[in-house]
Formats: sequence, structure tokens, C-alpha cells
Amino acid sequence: MTKTTIRQAVIEDCPRMLELIEELAIFEKAPDEVTVSLSEFEDAGFGPQPVWGAFVAEIGSEIVGISLYYTRYSTWKGRRLYLEDLIVTESMRGLGIGKLLFDKTLSYGKQCGFHGMVWQVLDWNEPAIKFYEKYKAEFDAEWINVSITY
Repeated sequence: MTKTTIRQAVIEDCPRMLELIEELAIFEKAPDEVTVSLSEFEDAGFGPQPVWGAFVAEIGSEIVGISLYYTRYSTWKGRRLYLEDLIVTESMRGLGIGKLLFDKTLSYGKQCGFHGMVWQVLDWNEPAIKFYEKYKAEFDAEWINVSITY
């Protein structure tokens, strides 16, 4: 296998990143839930008021994984990094690419002076749960996810 490079995402990566997001939605049994357009995605990450950042994993010139994050503020804990998605394309899973992306994201949060990182994982996604358990992540069964769609 060719060397994996982890780097900060640039706007030109957005079409491939969106493909990986759609691949994740299929894996999570929600293929019709991705409704963001490419232009909205690009603006949200690289426009005048970006709200997300990301790292990409490349092998050669192909993006095979992403870690998309943003700043979350906790009134109890302060600034924390929120990991929105950690995605590795299906054919490349199990090769350590997710670990490289996760470690880079953890390192970024520490460098920025954040007080931790939070994320969600589906309760049926055993491979992801086992992955996060290796990091001694704390799983919280007490809180319920809540959302409103406009």
C-alpha cells in the first residue's frame, strides 16, 4: 500500500468529501438524508464565515478518508472540538487510516487549547465502537439526541 498522507482539506477537496459523506449515509442506512449541496458545503467550510474544518487522508492523489470537525462550546467545559464525521472509504477500512485521521484531529484539538473532543456513534456500529474503546473514550447512555430540522 502506498503511504497515506493526512493534510488539511482545501476547497478543491469538497466534491470528493461529499462523495464520502454520501457513502457514509448509505452505510448508516440513510441514503436520502444527505441534502446539502456542493455549493453550501463549500461555503460552510471555505466561505467568508467557515463553520467547519477537515483533514483528508490521501493515498497517491486519491482522498480515501476525512475527519470533519467544528468548535463546540460547553458552559461546563469550555471550548471542545466536535468530530462530526470520521469516514474512511469502505475498500480502505481496516488499514489504519481512521486511526491516522483520528489522531490528527485529537492533536489539532490539543494544539488549539480545547478541553476535549466529543462525537456520536450509532449504537449498532460495533466496529466504530470498538475503535473508540481503544482510546478509552467515555460512552454516555444518559443523554438523548434531539434535533429540529428547518
